[in-house]
Amino acid sequence: MSKVTLEGFILVPSSDLQAVTRELVNHKKLTLEEPGCLVFKVQQHSENPLRFDVYEEFVDRSAFDRHQERVKSSYWGAVTKNVTRHYQIIE
Repeated sequence: MSKVTLEGFILVPSSDLQAVTRELVNHKKLTLEEPGCLVFKVQQHSENPLRFDVYEEFVDRSAFDRHQERVKSSYWGAVTKNVTRHYQIIE
């Protein structure tokens, strides 16, 4: 199996910005602790505070899929339900 990389950004509605920013620290910590997570970076854009650039690497598709499932049922999943995701996934 090959490594899976996700790269792109999310756009956060201004009404959700505070909750997303607050929960991001926990989301990063939990993701980096996941088996198979190699790299996980989410950074607020310097010129647009509603944009967060995202870069993730997982050892394989199975690890990536487990991450996606965890996120769906997490608090992060709840606070980011209104964000617009712009991702490219490379295998």
